[in-house]
Amino acid sequence: MTNALLYAATVLIWGSTWFAVRLQLGVVPPELSVAYRFILAGAILLVYCVLRGRPVRLGWRAHGVIALQGLCLFCINYVLFYNANAYLPSGLLAVAFSILLWFNVLNGAWFLGTPIRARVVSGGVVGFLGMCLLFWPEVRDFDLESGGLRGLLLAIIATVFVSFGNILSSRNQRAGLSVLASNAYGMAYGGIFTLIYALAIGVPILFDASPRYVASFAYLVVFGSIIAFGTYLTLLGRIGADRAAYAMVLFPVIALVISTIFEGYVWTPAGLAGIALILCGNLLVLRRAAPPSVVARKADVAAH
Repeated sequence: MTNALLYAATVLIWGSTWFAVRLQLGVVPPELSVAYRFILAGAILLVYCVLRGRPVRLGWRAHGVIALQGLCLFCINYVLFYNANAYLPSGLLAVAFSILLWFNVLNGAWFLGTPIRARVVSGGVVGFLGMCLLFWPEVRDFDLESGGLRGLLLAIIATVFVSFGNILSSRNQRAGLSVLASNAYGMAYGGIFTLIYALAIGVPILFDASPRYVASFAYLVVFGSIIAFGTYLTLLGRIGADRAAYAMVLFPVIALVISTIFEGYVWTPAGLAGIALILCGNLLVLRRAAPPSVVARKADVAAH
């Protein structure tokens, strides 16, 4: 699959999972929904790998790093974001999550030696400004009182853990571990860790057999977890954690389009301007840099 298709699939699927997650709320505590989701997704991926003859036997060191990836990417960040949701509206959560690109830039440079690319940083700044405009009413009305500061800190810490998970995935791919096997074990570990956390805080074991819950749960397992994390982490390994993270800026746009259709969301001039900035930032982040030979040739032409 080409990078463009991987990117489009990631944005479209995760943009739609916001609506699916909303359908999950009600009977089942959020921590349990997350645990069910990733334990089942990990089990399905492991069965798929075995049936397809993909290697799934890994050394204990590899399991240790994958377990850490699962803890960061499929456990801690979800628990923190669900808790932040109690203090912040979804728009501000999306704005906070959009700084993932900057964390990936810094962590990629620190842990992986990835060069800091000016156009990626510039695109991230433009995209962040676009997110602020897109959710301007919530940004404008943000109050540090009434738990606002706590919610913001939880969201930022969650984003840091997502970034660590991204860097660990890049590290695993560089070490030759397949995305399928890493995701299978990582999701299983993350789901188990989340289940242990849920039991530790006294969450009752419940399940909702209603068509609404089951359908949204199935969508989140297959598309939101198995497919979207597969496409995103594959893309991350190909183009770098910094550029891949821009998908996180784009998928709230898809979420709002879905909200327009099903929930009557009304667009504002600020929201439209925000989308324009987000798309401009996307172009900056994803456009290919000119090869050194082309740059040198243009400089030579300009000199003459």
